[in-house]
Amino acid sequence: MGDSQLPSIHLEGTPRRQDYRAARDRLRGACGDFTLAGHPDDLPLGHAALDADAPTLAGPPATHYAYFLSDGSKEHALKLGINTVGRLSTNTVAIPDEHVSRRHCAIVIHQDGRIELHDVASKNGTLLNGQRIPAPSPLRAGDVITLCTRRVTVVARALCDPLDGLL
Repeated sequence: MGDSQLPSIHLEGTPRRQDYRAARDRLRGACGDFTLAGHPDDLPLGHAALDADAPTLAGPPATHYAYFLSDGSKEHALKLGINTVGRLSTNTVAIPDEHVSRRHCAIVIHQDGRIELHDVASKNGTLLNGQRIPAPSPLRAGDVITLCTRRVTVVARALCDPLDGLL
C-alpha cells in the first residue's frame, strides 16, 4: 500500500527502511485524527503553545500564530499537521544538503497548538538545542534544530484579526 505523504521508496533495499516505517507509524500515532484532518483556520482561538512564556500544552486562549523554520536567509512556512524536513524536494521544508537525510525529521503542529519534533530514522539523528532527541520532543519559539551541520530555528508570529487587530 502506497503512502503519499511519507513514502519509504527512497530507502528501498536498505536496512533503514524498517526503522523509517516504524518511525513513520509512531509519528502518525502521535497526531491523532483531529490534527491530521485539521486545517489552520480550524485552530482554536488563541492557542499560545509557541509563546516563549507559554506552557508546552496550550493553555487559555491568547493569540493565533503562524509557524516557520528559519535557516538564517529564508523562512519556510509550516502547516497544521505533519511537516517533513529533509533534502528531498518533496519535503515541506527542503534543505539541499548532502549530509541531511532525504527525510530527516518531521514537525507536527497539533490542532490545540502543541508543536513537536520527531526524528524519522535519519542516518545521523536530529538535535534540539544541541541535544539529540531520543523521542518526540516539544518545540517552542527560538528552539534550534540541527540536522548534521545545518541549523534551523523555530519561529512563531502572531496573526492579526482584520476585525479588531490582534486576537
